Order: sequence, then structure tokens, then C-alpha cells
Amino acid sequence: MTRSLVAGVLVLGLVGGLPAPAYGAANWAPANDLEGACVTLKTSSKYVFKDSVGYGFTSTASNAEKFRFEATQLGRYQVRDSTGAPIYQSVLGWVWAGSEYGDRADWTVSAADGQYRLVATATGQQMGNHLGGLGAGSGTFTFTPATGCAPIPDIATGVSGTPAAGVDAQGRLVGWIDAHSHITAAEAFGGALHCGDAYAPGGAPVALKGCASHATLGWGALLEAIIAGTDPINSAEDGWPTFGDWPQHDTMLHEASYFRSLERAWKSGQRVHNVLLVANRVICELTPEHTSCDEMDQIRAQSTYLRKMQDYVDARSGGPGKGWFRLATTPQQVRQIAAQGKLAVTIGVENSEIFGCREIKGVPQCTTADIDAGLDELESMGVSSFYPVHKFDNAFGGTRFDEGVTGAAVNVGNLISTGHWWQATSCTGPSDNEQPLVSDDIAKLLELGVSLPAGTVLPVYPSGKICNTRGLTELGTYLVKAMMARGMIIHIDHMGVKTASAVLDLAEQAGYPGVTSVHTWSDPAMINRLLGLGGFVASYAFSATDDGQDTGTFLGEWRAHRALANGSKITGYGVGTDVNGLGPQAAPRLNAGSSPLTYPFTAINGTTVTRQVYGSRTFDLNTDGVAQYGLYADWVTDLINQAGADGPLLRSQLLRGAEAYTVMWEGARA
Repeated sequence: MTRSLVAGVLVLGLVGGLPAPAYGAANWAPANDLEGACVTLKTSSKYVFKDSVGYGFTSTASNAEKFRFEATQLGRYQVRDSTGAPIYQSVLGWVWAGSEYGDRADWTVSAADGQYRLVATATGQQMGNHLGGLGAGSGTFTFTPATGCAPIPDIATGVSGTPAAGVDAQGRLVGWIDAHSHITAAEAFGGALHCGDAYAPGGAPVALKGCASHATLGWGALLEAIIAGTDPINSAEDGWPTFGDWPQHDTMLHEASYFRSLERAWKSGQRVHNVLLVANRVICELTPEHTSCDEMDQIRAQSTYLRKMQDYVDARSGGPGKGWFRLATTPQQVRQIAAQGKLAVTIGVENSEIFGCREIKGVPQCTTADIDAGLDELESMGVSSFYPVHKFDNAFGGTRFDEGVTGAAVNVGNLISTGHWWQATSCTGPSDNEQPLVSDDIAKLLELGVSLPAGTVLPVYPSGKICNTRGLTELGTYLVKAMMARGMIIHIDHMGVKTASAVLDLAEQAGYPGVTSVHTWSDPAMINRLLGLGGFVASYAFSATDDGQDTGTFLGEWRAHRALANGSKITGYGVGTDVNGLGPQAAPRLNAGSSPLTYPFTAINGTTVTRQVYGSRTFDLNTDGVAQYGLYADWVTDLINQAGADGPLLRSQLLRGAEAYTVMWEGARA
């Protein structure tokens, strides 16, 4: 049984019936507590029953149809009859049985004095008697608890048992932190690049449905081939309920953080989740279907999406404030949420043209007034952290280079954004990567259909270690000082070493701890300085040990950070999943066959975890890697298991990760 169905049976069948409507209320109030309810509908002396076409009325209670309510947002529901068909308001006036959720299958429900009123959300038509049948009218209904309703198509977490407390006796957070994720990616990049949603009215069948644009030879499949190296020809695009094509650990343009998977991670010990609203104008303009490509518009859209997501989780949990997914805009709120045993969700931003602050051939496209207004707007959204520099050079400083074909593609994006290629020089010590652009990489891009601006002359870079010649600008200095004055967290990942070093100079001068590196995108020398300030570090969620993907390993990087001169300052350590962030998740370990994670297992917080099932697909970390976010519950346990003698220390530092991040944030705001 699903969690919602179990809740419905317990509440309605065993403990005395439906939650009481607003008896004695002067006005109709939203009915927020019907998630999972199984009821019959009665108006006056007649019950609603199912006839051959739609629904009619009968005086015989035993013939009454049984309806299941599934929240689509606060006060709104999808209503399914006993066959599982969603009822909808037809254009002819009657309410009929549909085949799938749609706008006309959404009902706004309100309650007063023991009565319920259902209004078609899309049309505003109230449900009642229409020419003798159920349809547009002016009826009100009483609900009677029933049994035998169709179950809600849903995804179970696979987690059971009583978790350990989210805070200890001293009020310190106990749990791990994902310091870098992109669960709002459905609204990023103009809203079309990504297929699927973290939540949707209509549940999993709607949120995780395949997209025609991403099927074989569709533009989405071709873009994913460029970004992720996937096969654009063999793209079946079957999401719910079979999931044969996605999610996979190496697909980047499909939803990997459905809210039930986030719930699984929270139930397994996660306490803080830092969501980064992400934007990129150049990528947005590659998609033939998009809304605004202005990066601030993309951020605004994701901010709205995130708040609606909190409301949606509340709706699926019984009403306002009852959900486990809680937005936090201050460290104090993080502590309060964790004390309630819920997941504190903090908000950051990661983009290259924040506040419109591009540079074009060295000329900044914004002013200090734009920065001040932009920071005000971010704070109004609840944003507590962001990246002054992301993939492209901008008005604040120079970027850190990607490598290989990815580096070539991003360098082309830099050319489009700024009017110039990356500018680099040979360097010793900390560096921004090896040579970022070679003819072979460009040739691969051209084979995939990427075209360069007319008249483009390719740059020539020195071999070996190189550094971006661009450092922190005057506007960048103004921004960093303004962020420190507001207690905002500064992400130094993606900054070239020249820019990052200048930012750390400013932070050291101010004694400012609010600096982070949270997904393996900075030089170790910068991380060592950051740790000296009291900053926070997390590693990209690579596999525990080698997964054959030519990437690092989480254990290797954690040990390397502990070995730094300031490594002893690490009290809590974080994870940066970068989920939905155009980066792959961990593949299965090469030694998973000989040293597998055994199911069921005991999670880091003491709960019992079985394999998670999506529709007809069962996920297993040993064979799937981290194909979707729910597998981070499995991954954290596997990580500790694979750490050998270091396992107890790693477990301790992961459980202290949320606390260490919060302490750093408190220090920044002090």
C-alpha cells in the first residue's frame, strides 16, 4: 500500500471517519485535509452513482460510487472513481470519467457546516445536478467514509522505522546535507530543456511522463547527446510507469529528484537540502521551445516553483505547514525545522549573468545600483547564497575552465556570452585546468551539429596547466563586500584561481567565514584557505570507489581534504549531488558485484530501507548507481560501508554536515 492509501485507511476507516469540516464557519474555507480520503458523495437525499456514461443520482446507499481524493495543490484535488478514472468537467456540462489527469480533472474543494463544495478549477463551474446527472450545478455534498476505493498511483519511499532525532540534546543538527542540487530544473533554461518535474498536479503519472521532444532524434535527445554523450537514436523516452529509458545515472535532461525520492532521502537521515536556482541564457536559446531566456526571469520562475512545491508537499501531507519539506531563510529556521524532524530547504543561485551582469569584450553590462537592487530581490526570494561567477566570464571575474569536449562547448558559450574566448596563460601552483580547447574537441562538437559564429578564429592555448587571466573586477569587489555585509554565503566554485584568491583575500581581511566549495570545482589551495576561514566544504557525490567513469571518488576527495594543512578544521562534511545540474550521478562501483550494498539496510539515522520502486521498475544501487535521488539514501550507507577503517569518522562527519553548514552560516550573519 502507498503511504497515502495507508493514511486514508487509518484515518477514515479506523479512527472515526473524515476530518471534520469547518462546522459553524461563517464562510467556505479550503478543504486541505482530504488527501487519500475514500468517500461517497451525497447531495440532499441522493447519492452519486456511476452510470454507463457519467454519474447520476440514486437514493440507494449501497449503489453509491466510491471516490478517492488526491491533492493537486492546497485545497485542490484529483478525484478518482472506483475504477481509478479521474472525473472531469466536460464541455457539455456533465461530469464524466476521464482517462488521465488534465486541467478539467482538477477540483477546488471547500467546506462549511458539514458540507463540501466542489468547483472545477479550470472553469469555475460548481458541481451539482446537470439535467438529471452529475455536472455543472449548484450542489453541496456530505461525504461518508467508504472502503474499496481505487489506490492512488504513487511511489513509496521504501523507508520504515523510527528515525533518530534531527537535533541532539544540545540543539545541534544531526544529519547529512546536500549542499548543491537543482530540484527546480524543470523551470530552468526557459522551461523546456528538462523533461519531467519534481512534483506535478496529477502525481507521478504526470510529473514523470516521457517527453516527445526528448525521444529518438527529437531536439531534446540531440541536445542530451551533446551534453551527456547519450544515444540520440535509441531514446524510447518511456517514463511512468516502466522507466526503461530514464532515469539513469548518466542522463542529464530528465527529472531525477521526484519529491517521493527526496522524501526517501529525508527519511533516511538528510536534514538540510540546499537548492540552487540555476540559469543559463545561452543554453536556453538552444532550445526551440522556451519562455524567457533572461537569467533573472529563469531564477524568478524557479523561486515560484519552489514555493509551490512546498505547498504541494503540504497538500499531500494534510494541509498548510504539515509537510516535511520546509523552506528556511535563516539559520534559526533551519534549527527549528530540524527540531521538528523535517527537512530544511535553503535557497541559492548559480548562473553566469546574475543581475544582467555580463561583460561584453571587457565592458560590464551592469552598475553598482543593479547589484544592490539584485541583492534586494534575491533576499526577498529567500536566497541565502549564490555564485558570483559560474560557467562564463562575467562582470565580476573570470571563470574556472572545463576540460575536453565539455570545455570546448562551454568555451563556445563564453564566446557567445562575452564576445571573446577564454583567455589563459601558463601557471604553476593552483590552476584552472589543462588546455581547454583543442581541434579534436571542436571536431566532435561540429559532428554533433554545433556551429560556430561566422568568421570565428580558434584560440591557441599553452599546453599544460593554465590559468584564466581575468581576476576579480572592481564590480566583483563591490559585490563580494555587499554579500558579506548582508551575511550571504559566497560560493567560490567555478571562479578561476585568480578570482577565487582575490575573494578569499577579502574574506580573510574581514574574518568572514561564509565561503563554500560544495561540488568539487575549486583548486585544493583555495579549499585549504577556505577551511582556514571556517568555511564549509562538500564533495561532488561521486561513487565511493572507482566506477569506471574516469571521475574522482568521494572517499578519495574526502581523504585529500582531511590531509590539507587546515583539514583538521573539518568538523562536518557535506555532499554536493548536483542533481539535475547537467552533470552525471554516480555509476555503480566496479566492485559492486563482489562487495554489494545489501538490502534491506539500516540507514545513517537508524531507519530500515528497502529498494525503491518506480511503477514497474525496481532500483538497486549495485546495478543502477544513483539513477534518481532516492538512491542517495543507499549511496550514503554504501559510502560508509566502503570507507573501511575510516567508516566511523566518515559517518560522524556526514552526520555533522548539516550542523557545520549552519554554524558557518551563523558566523556569516553574526
